Amino acid sequence: MKTKFKILTTALTMAGIIAVNTSFTYYEYWNYIPVFMKRADLEKSVSWQSESREMENPGKIYYKSPYIYVNERYKGIHVINNSDPYQPLKEGFIVAPGCIDMAVKGNTMYLDNSVDLVTIDLNAKQVTSRIKNVFPEPSSPENQIFYNYSEPRDPDFILVAWKKNSN
Repeated sequence: MKTKFKILTTALTMAGIIAVNTSFTYYEYWNYIPVFMKRADLEKSVSWQSESREMENPGKIYYKSPYIYVNERYKGIHVINNSDPYQPLKEGFIVAPGCIDMAVKGNTMYLDNSVDLVTIDLNAKQVTSRIKNVFPEPSSPENQIFYNYSEPRDPDFILVAWKKNSN
């Protein structure tokens, strides 16, 4: 009788655990949640905005006289004219979802637009080229893996950022 009770108790406990575990998304308890964008929207997303914005989550800094370029993690690049170091002037923002790095050679900026490599003519303020799927998707701040790499993924959606979980 005791053995049957133990087996029944164990079975009910396991059933309860399974029921609880299937009632929420598995990243509900993560500190960061992945943000996706449609591939078609990603390819149209890089643009130059003449209005500046506040820095919220700055990343890498690149200097090419007289400009300072400051990455806004996963969002784009602040463009700051540093001709007068005592009064730097914010000249604009380059929108580039998934961007975490950039480089400049001559009048061309190279940046990551999530998994793509994009070049921008800084004089014309326009995208000149895009090479798809050059980089891996941005990793989470805590190096969480969102999905099983051995399973095929929907190519129409690209991971472009990680946002802080409010839970």
